[in-house]
Amino acid sequence: MKQLFAIFGNPVSHSKSPLMHNLSFQGLGYEACYARHLLEDGTKLKETFFNLKLKGVNITVPHKEHAYNACDVLDTFAQKIGVVNTIVEKEGKLYGYNTDAPGFLKAISEFKNANHVLFLGAGGTAQSTSSILRDEGYEVTLLNRSAARLEKYKKDGFQTYTFDNFIPKAYDLVINMTSAGLEDDSLPAPKALLESVIPQAKACIDVIYGKETPFLKLAKSYNKPTKDGSDMLLYQGIIAFEYFTDHAYTFDEIKPHMEKAFIL
Repeated sequence: MKQLFAIFGNPVSHSKSPLMHNLSFQGLGYEACYARHLLEDGTKLKETFFNLKLKGVNITVPHKEHAYNACDVLDTFAQKIGVVNTIVEKEGKLYGYNTDAPGFLKAISEFKNANHVLFLGAGGTAQSTSSILRDEGYEVTLLNRSAARLEKYKKDGFQTYTFDNFIPKAYDLVINMTSAGLEDDSLPAPKALLESVIPQAKACIDVIYGKETPFLKLAKSYNKPTKDGSDMLLYQGIIAFEYFTDHAYTFDEIKPHMEKAFIL
């Protein structure tokens, strides 16, 4: 009997996850299949999971907080950050994990001696990654349009700014955590503000994958090394696959199969 997996999100049609996981199931000879499901109401996540007879899911925007609430058991990291993007069913219970943050950490580890990081945006991705980066010794500052979103980061002891009170300083990595530039030509922050930090940065990173965003174009105009979200997506996918298959395969065994999704 094939195990069934899926991705829940809205929108979800653009997701690369089905290709990534199906190539890996196929390449490793694991009896499973991975689909996509447009989930409009996040409160129905648990019900939908069991109705579809799934073994596991990945969850993308805007349901990561709902995913957290749908779980019976949370691993310690997911519990700490309040965001879940991977769920596995074991004996009728839903176990929740977060693979975005460790995937992100692995993706930026190639930039050596980058200690000071500026996040543009304060949504779900920032929530999971700010915490793991700080645990690993990075100093994380968050810049967001509105002050309301920054409250919880402030409480957690992060340095936060809005566009109105931002004081530029030298950051090693400037990272776009927003969806600005995904569907349009918008920047994640006012251009003048970005131009006050990009010239001093060692590199600029965008969590959006598969396209050169206006933010990355701007960084390139200053001859800065850039990186899109592809590695982050790949690495979080490999870590999710490890959970899906109950660690039957190592990271390095899964990687060559999943990587094929990015060249097809």
